[in-house]
Amino acid sequence: MEPLSFPSEGKQASPTLKTLETCKKIISSMSLPEENGWNDFQPLCFYKGFWWHPYFIERSLFAQENFKVQPRDIFICSSPKTGTTWLKALTFATLTRTHFKNSPSPLLSKVSHDCMPFMEIDCIENPFIPANDFPLCATHVPFSSLPKSVIDSGCKIIYICRDPKDSFVSLWHHTNKLRPKNNEKICLEEAFELYCNGKSPYGPYWEHVLGYWKASLENPDKLLFLKYEDMMRDTAFYLKKLGEFIGHPFSLEEEKEAAVEEVMRLCSFKHLSNLEVNKTEKSVFFRKGEVGDWISLLTLEMGERLDNIMEEKLSGSGLTFKS
Repeated sequence: MEPLSFPSEGKQASPTLKTLETCKKIISSMSLPEENGWNDFQPLCFYKGFWWHPYFIERSLFAQENFKVQPRDIFICSSPKTGTTWLKALTFATLTRTHFKNSPSPLLSKVSHDCMPFMEIDCIENPFIPANDFPLCATHVPFSSLPKSVIDSGCKIIYICRDPKDSFVSLWHHTNKLRPKNNEKICLEEAFELYCNGKSPYGPYWEHVLGYWKASLENPDKLLFLKYEDMMRDTAFYLKKLGEFIGHPFSLEEEKEAAVEEVMRLCSFKHLSNLEVNKTEKSVFFRKGEVGDWISLLTLEMGERLDNIMEEKLSGSGLTFKS
């Protein structure tokens, strides 16, 4: 397999390509609306219809100008806290299942996020990513902000979404755990108001989901749209579907040898969260992963409010989250 390609180290970049410093100046020169309510490491800024941290706006702009993609590349896309860690592990394990048949999978010694580059960071800070023979890359950027090379290359895109109630609760926990020590934690009610008003990292959540949903309807052979709840309900079915989509289907012989179940076991929440490499990261990337856990923190009224917002925003799209 061909690895993801980046600007060559030995070649002089085209003068039309923006440097990171140029991108920073472009963003800093804009008078972007700001939201400080999340008390995060940077305020959220409203850019091209979404709320971003400036750090990621700059890097997304750089990627749009510099990132190069090959047709065989596979992109894992998501809004934060929607099942990304699990999907990365499942995709990596499916893609590499024969490569590591006689040796330990890197998933046993690395966090799944470290098994593939993250576009907004790695294409800048490490543009010459070592070729590991696995053409995988991840991103949180909205579909409308993906680099043109991703859209035009014919590469595969896998998108995962999740019930916004569970996604919000996971995001709230995650944000508070990553918050700088001197920053006061954001209370649940305040964060919920911001989320319902679309003011969350890479939000509005419904717009993020809709962008990829519509693209999947237009190009189902290129973009696989998945729901976390569906995958939890019937993991084997969707794992086989994922394998077919990325061009690495499970053969009948593999199914007889329980290869699907082995990937599921390797990537299960219980197994991954208890690995030594993930124990120090457990408080950040692993919490519960349960469907419907929102009920332990949100009131029924809050849940209904968010359901109604999503129903209104997704109206006419054919997509629904309300059970």
